[in-house]
Amino acid sequence: MITDHLISVYDRPVPRYTSYPTAPHFHAGIDAKVMVDWLAGLPIDAPLSLYFHIPFCRKMCWYCGCNTQIVARHQPIADFSGMLLKEIAMVGDILTASGHRRQVTSVHFGGGTPNSLAPAEFERIMAAVGHHFALDADLDLAIELDPRTLDAEFLAAMRRTGVNRASLGVQDFDPVVQAAVNRVQPFALVEQCVADLRGAGIRSLNLDLIYGLPFQSVSGLQRTAAQAVSLQPERIALFGYAHVPWMKPHQRLIDEQSLPDAYARFRQFEAASQALTSADYARIGLDHFAKPGDSLRIARDNRTLKRNFQGYTVDRADTLIGFGPSAISALPQGYAQNAPDHTPWARDVGEGRLAAVKGIALSDEDRRRRAIIEQIMCFGRVDLAAFGFDPATIMDALTPLIEDGLCHLTGHEVTLTARGLPFQRVVAAAFDAYLVPAAKRHSRAV
Repeated sequence: MITDHLISVYDRPVPRYTSYPTAPHFHAGIDAKVMVDWLAGLPIDAPLSLYFHIPFCRKMCWYCGCNTQIVARHQPIADFSGMLLKEIAMVGDILTASGHRRQVTSVHFGGGTPNSLAPAEFERIMAAVGHHFALDADLDLAIELDPRTLDAEFLAAMRRTGVNRASLGVQDFDPVVQAAVNRVQPFALVEQCVADLRGAGIRSLNLDLIYGLPFQSVSGLQRTAAQAVSLQPERIALFGYAHVPWMKPHQRLIDEQSLPDAYARFRQFEAASQALTSADYARIGLDHFAKPGDSLRIARDNRTLKRNFQGYTVDRADTLIGFGPSAISALPQGYAQNAPDHTPWARDVGEGRLAAVKGIALSDEDRRRRAIIEQIMCFGRVDLAAFGFDPATIMDALTPLIEDGLCHLTGHEVTLTARGLPFQRVVAAAFDAYLVPAAKRHSRAV
């Protein structure tokens, strides 16, 4: 049973562990020169995954925690598109210096709003990717979409380029909640968008829901979950809203008095989660749910599931290259992040340089702890002996978690309990050698 005591003790800021070490520990010692060396050092036969960050939206959603900017004209997006083509060419030239085009198994467009690109711009970007890289015959080509601005022309471009996965930002279907966060999109609009995507050849559809928003309630989230299920997406993500107005000033437009407290947030998540699992969506890791037969569900069951900056994934590539402002690359040598703001990113790319400005090189200990944390985040258990890790070295952190019934330690195996599952990130944090409690760095655990 989850008690108010547990929530009061463990609802604390911890990372989401889409990387380890996490982004707050990146430093300026990892720059463009290091990034070039890391790219040049990649094995020729290593498959790649590519991520494109499109940092534009037509309207600001007040809950948003993404790196984006609002534009009223298309010209800034057109200019960005041209710079993105240059960045693709630079990375491609570095990787093909040996005369060998590198294999790409996955391409993901995130944002911002990727469908803020003009259809022709999106097609030119994909043509450039196909020119500089060897696209896998079974390529996963995924895109995040705003259903309010998705039109027939962009859908046609998606079909022509072979997009086969899509994710729609839904958040909540309650019109009161939508108005409170400046994201008004009626159910009928989303329903039509889903039908259009299926007609455009999308084989896997994800819907993003958020709990912890202003004016949400348990019953309201249960209704939203039921409406989401009625659209039959293959996957549903259920994220907790992170209220960080000191980092995202537009969140100050949200009335803090309308936000639920930690106890209400937990009950909202549990109610929505129960609604989804009752509809035969299996819980995957921290916050994803998948239908029978979905690749995430299969990967969870055969223990090949991974976690990266896109969340839970079945991507088999160990190297992720990020394009666009703020995009992070994950390479065997470490992490490198592009300049977060559009102007310095565009300046560097325009002058013929990669835009990496910070990151971190991985030690062997980092890799070991990263693997342990990933096992906890993906499967809720880890055999520490498989990584040569002695649990005695972190018993100060583990003991209270064990005493409170969040996990068991049997020999060298750490296993989350049903009570501990909502606190998955807290258990993972016990293995984080870098973590220093800082309320303004990470989102709440519940």
